[in-house]
Amino acid sequence: MSASATRQAAGGASAPTYRFLLTHRRRTQGFREALGADNSTSLTMLWIPPGRFLMGSPAEEPQRSGNEGPQHLVQLQGFFLAQTPITQAQWRLVAQWRPNRAERAWNRKLDPNPSHFKGDHRPVEGVSWDDAMEFCHRLSQRTGRNYTLPSEAQWEYACRAGTTTPFHCGSTISTKLANYDGTKVYGDSKKGEFRHQTTDVSTFPSNPWGLHDMHGNVWEWCADHWHGNYEGAPEDGRAWIEEGAKENDRKSRLLRGGSWGNFPGNCRSAYRYINPPDLRVLTIGFRVCCLPQG
Repeated sequence: MSASATRQAAGGASAPTYRFLLTHRRRTQGFREALGADNSTSLTMLWIPPGRFLMGSPAEEPQRSGNEGPQHLVQLQGFFLAQTPITQAQWRLVAQWRPNRAERAWNRKLDPNPSHFKGDHRPVEGVSWDDAMEFCHRLSQRTGRNYTLPSEAQWEYACRAGTTTPFHCGSTISTKLANYDGTKVYGDSKKGEFRHQTTDVSTFPSNPWGLHDMHGNVWEWCADHWHGNYEGAPEDGRAWIEEGAKENDRKSRLLRGGSWGNFPGNCRSAYRYINPPDLRVLTIGFRVCCLPQG
């Protein structure tokens, strides 16, 4: 890791300093959050620059669903996003944290080892939306930063990384680029491997902004409530939460990205999925977002 950049993220004294991180031969601004006392396990957060994009899929996109429209322009502020889905090693450390004197009690217990497919560098799965939010709550309490799940708009913006094609890698995808069910094809791709399980994060190439596993491996929880289309969706990138909803309501939540068990069309940048917030299955994980404060 090279020398620090000169500017800092918005926030108080606990705000992270931007550093140039070398991510697969490209320099990306971000920071690393140490999770354990010996600093051996950390969370790499990459800076996603502010900008605007056309959210959703065009009418002519193959395998498009009606809930992916209407396409609409969204203007976003910058934010940090985890470079990979949360791994089992990262999850286990945070799940075993105990509140210190300066922290409020945790909201709920977390199983340190919920995953079906075991491996420190594999994504954690078998975690609910509620579990993922508790992970974010603990990170926020301990670091003084604003960790949460990404909004659906933030997730798609980061996944696309300036692209407008069905996948950030182009008009089609292959199992050399992502972990999905390769027995089916999308567009002019060829059939590939079906691994029947998760793979280590960062096994496959990143998108143009240095993010790994945005297509396939595990579904990723988003902060938003489910809506059947984008009529009335926010235009500023914030999570779309129904007015008057309580913090821990039971309304269905959004998932993005597809998984190892899905066909390639379900792993497109614009594809949307829905599940109740207490569901735990071996195809669902998450990655965290950190919002600049102030």
